Amino acid sequence: MAAGDGQAAWSAEESLEELAALAASVGAEVVAQMIQARESPEAATLIGSGKVEELRTGALSLGADVVLFDHELSPIQQRNLERKLGVKVLDRAALILDIFARRARTREGQLQVELAQLEYLLPRLTGRGVEMSRLGGGIGTRGPGETQLETDRRRIFRRIRHLEGQLEMVRLSRQRQRGRRASTALQTVALVGYTNAGKSTLFNALTAAGVLESPALFATLDPTLRAVELPSRRQVLVSDTVGFIRGLPTTLVQAFRATLEEVVQAALILHVLDAASPYRRQQARQVEKVLREIGAASRPRLLVLNKIDLAPLEERGERIEAEQGAGASPATVAVSALTGQGLDKLLEAIDRSPALEPICQVRFHFGLDEGSRLAFLQRHGRVIETRYSATGVEVRASVSESVRNRLLGNLA
Repeated sequence: MAAGDGQAAWSAEESLEELAALAASVGAEVVAQMIQARESPEAATLIGSGKVEELRTGALSLGADVVLFDHELSPIQQRNLERKLGVKVLDRAALILDIFARRARTREGQLQVELAQLEYLLPRLTGRGVEMSRLGGGIGTRGPGETQLETDRRRIFRRIRHLEGQLEMVRLSRQRQRGRRASTALQTVALVGYTNAGKSTLFNALTAAGVLESPALFATLDPTLRAVELPSRRQVLVSDTVGFIRGLPTTLVQAFRATLEEVVQAALILHVLDAASPYRRQQARQVEKVLREIGAASRPRLLVLNKIDLAPLEERGERIEAEQGAGASPATVAVSALTGQGLDKLLEAIDRSPALEPICQVRFHFGLDEGSRLAFLQRHGRVIETRYSATGVEVRASVSESVRNRLLGNLA
């Protein structure tokens, strides 16, 4: 493998370690790694001619059939490298696209991944002939299928337009769903974080939803929404979303626009960070970068330090204080989604967040025939005091503004 990331936040060794984890997640065996430091990339092959020859010899002696570059390759660079090395060459973006293709389960997820793949492959068709459509086994071959990868550009453009139309319908459908949710006075809290930060485990711990929990990278591609009751008795919708990663292909971010709008429109974002990861600071910066790219940088945040049970006991307090002092978020909560530690404090922090509707104490009077309205209050508020009389029920309750307005409006 070769790398030349050029990002100051990650060392070359850290970057290669993550690339190896990505490759392993699709069943590849990493047999060697190689780093080259250059003042500027070689236009034709990214790396120098001597390093190309060293790489060719190493790949031949080790029996490698794929070389992964931890750097974006231009179509010309990729073609030149494959011709010189005699093996398949993939860059980081292609590997991530392949992983997404393997993980996509729903029709929506498959549409989004196929669109990203086609937009990535389109400029790489020139000069490749029909081999791009002859997909074999192994990584980098989980493409959308032979009929979509033929060299007829017009056919590919038509397929891209069709997919864009389908995804626009998905986006409009999600907008309608959000509109219906708004009428029920339920606000959305979105989970975001670096891939494998434990978002799905936390989502299940909060909602008992039973979504897939896996140490595999990008185990969750399709958003899931579930209602959660907060200590004030009001409910919010929690959304589990796709994990972010450094080098996420632009085509993939664009294709997942309909999914990521759940984050952009959320009242509150829970940034889930792996507290036990030695790279948590770099990962946090990458998540913030993606949030800026999708237009969610201004959304209110709560930083959730997950997997605190895996951090060394003597360092847990120090890590929490360090993250709180880093200015990454106005509030920080340490939890273990696996053991349940700190989940009650997390729910309280969400409940107290100024991003959600304020809670107020209100007195209501319900007539003898208004049992359904009283039941609504009991479902969506915390009853503090109840007094019965000959004319009905007097209730003092702690409720959100929307619940108060709805009940007072109904009773007016």
